[in-house]
Amino acid sequence: MLKTDSKEIIEKAERDTAFRFKQIDEIAEFNQEKVLNAFYKNKIGEEHFYTVTGYGHDDLGREALDRVFADAFNTEAAIVRPHFVSGTHTLSCVLFGLLHYGDHLLSVAGAPYDTLEEIIGKRKNDPYHSTSLMGHGIEYDEVPLKDEFEVDFEKIPSYIKPNTKMVLIQKSRGYSLRKSLTLDDIKKIVEIVKSINPGIICFVDNCYGEFTDTKEPVEVGADIMAGSLIKNPGGGIVEAGGYIAGKENLVEMCARRLTSPGIGREGGAMFNTTRVILQGFFMAPSIVANALKGAILAAKVFEDMGFITHPHSNEKRVDLIQTIKFTKGEEQEKFCRALQRYSPVESYLTPIPDTVPGYEDKLIMAGGSFIEGSTIELSADGPIRPPYAIYMQGGLSYYHVKIALRGILDELNN
Repeated sequence: MLKTDSKEIIEKAERDTAFRFKQIDEIAEFNQEKVLNAFYKNKIGEEHFYTVTGYGHDDLGREALDRVFADAFNTEAAIVRPHFVSGTHTLSCVLFGLLHYGDHLLSVAGAPYDTLEEIIGKRKNDPYHSTSLMGHGIEYDEVPLKDEFEVDFEKIPSYIKPNTKMVLIQKSRGYSLRKSLTLDDIKKIVEIVKSINPGIICFVDNCYGEFTDTKEPVEVGADIMAGSLIKNPGGGIVEAGGYIAGKENLVEMCARRLTSPGIGREGGAMFNTTRVILQGFFMAPSIVANALKGAILAAKVFEDMGFITHPHSNEKRVDLIQTIKFTKGEEQEKFCRALQRYSPVESYLTPIPDTVPGYEDKLIMAGGSFIEGSTIELSADGPIRPPYAIYMQGGLSYYHVKIALRGILDELNN
């Protein structure tokens, strides 16, 4: 890598991407008004911030929170809870809530996230395989990617069976170099699937994708979607949780998986989290805009340095994740060490590759976040395996991303 002045290359990249930032601001303003209207419609007041204990019966705030998410996302219903321990758990509640013995699940965008492998049952050596979907008698297939990079729309019909109950549509790329899906892509998938069998449930894993466009997947035909509150919709201040939004009957079935039959969305103390979840959701459009601007800047900086990036700096953004492809694991480690050093929390730590539950390969992870694992805050990670890619995401402050990029370039130049 050639020696360069990090400040100079970042300032040049910033000038070259200024027109993209205006587009991001327009989306953020649209989404901010959409969220504000949901608050107005549901007459959110201080009484919704109070909490109840025990069973959580008659919690006005919990009920209003669900309605705000449903209205902002233009869905029939939603369940928003701190009881979802992660995005993976939230997705699991949808899968186990809606699929039963003899059903067929089809992933239409290639292999899903590594963390879903044990849930699906793809790891045959898992001693707890019997707890997986496949262990419960659910069939599973995935449509291979076209040229390992794009959804193969033409092949989807040949994978749909008479017992196909659900198609899984993962919007974000995960730990791969495939393209993240646009709303047009999702709409096309739904139209293909519904033309064959209108009863098939189209489920979108919306993690990293909320508020990156003026619509959400359910608004283009999906039946149900889910995501994590320590990603986009939590606005960087929500400490834990997830949401599921979509058709009323489907959301209720998922809620009964989270709690139990007979309880569904009607129970569960919120542990004084309702106010902060509502506030984080209100802040989310502008926080997502900051992260998107940071991702675009990072893409342009590394393209100018000769690296391969996905998506390219001039591509439409549909999620927060910015992939930068290196040639060896040592460069991944340098990137993460520098990002950690420029983090507000635990900047003194040195990231090293290690095993992480849910993943087969060692991962390098960096990001001194105020909330553990919060990927709306600036972080980066990646498995130490070819193509040696780093997946950078988040950034509560655009200027934090800019400062961190200077440090990363200086580290890579050493």
